[in-house]
Order: sequence, then C-alpha cells, then structure tokens
Amino acid sequence: MFKINYDALGIATSLACAIHCAILPLVLTSLPVLGVNIIHNIPFEYGMICLALAIGSYSLFHGYRKHHHKILPLFIFFSGISFLFLKQVWHDHQVWFLAPAVVSIVGAHWLNYRYCKKANHCHQEDCNHAELI
Repeated sequence: MFKINYDALGIATSLACAIHCAILPLVLTSLPVLGVNIIHNIPFEYGMICLALAIGSYSLFHGYRKHHHKILPLFIFFSGISFLFLKQVWHDHQVWFLAPAVVSIVGAHWLNYRYCKKANHCHQEDCNHAELI
C-alpha cells in the first residue's frame, strides 16, 4: 500500500516556498522580456502560503493525534505561518519575516517527524495513545 509521509511533503513544500522566494528576484528581471508580469502577484503568494498551511496542518495534526500527542510542533508551525502572513502585510520588511518563517516551519516538521519516530509503538495492541486524547 502506498503511504504518503506528510512531514516530508510539508518540508518539501516549505523548501519550495523558500526557493521560490530566493529565486523569484532573479527570475523577475527576465520575465518582462518574455511578456510575463508576476511582480507582487498577491494571489500566487497567498496561494503558496495556504498550500503550506493546508499540508502542514494536516501533517502535524496527524502526528499529534495519532502518534506523539505533543503540541510543540503545531505551535512552532503556526508561528512560522504567521511570519509568512506578516511578510505579505509588510513587504518592506519581508526578508526579516521570511527567515524565521522557513526555520519555524521546517523545524516544526522535523520535530514532528522525530516525535513520530519515537512513538513507533503506536497502533500496536499495547498502545495506549487513545487514553491520552
């Protein structure tokens, strides 16, 4: 059976967002020559943030509910997403919001992954995680 590792997908999405934010200024200089204008494309930026929010929330909530029952990764993740939204609000200071956003989001997925690996006993007959909820 094919199984998706949502933490890996969340990390990949966060890294794709970081690469997008790092490379976009380089690509922007050549796009007007090609007749494409994506400067300050607000719907695209919010779409990327919402995609990271949806995948990350699902991944981290799944790890919390089914495996480790620790809220810290969720708190760190939503702090990072908040920085991404603040980056959109204050464009002049977006570099200062982007770095902690990426570190927080990737760190939350990494922490969730580690917590899930430590809780590898879950879904065994002797697992008592249902009592912790």
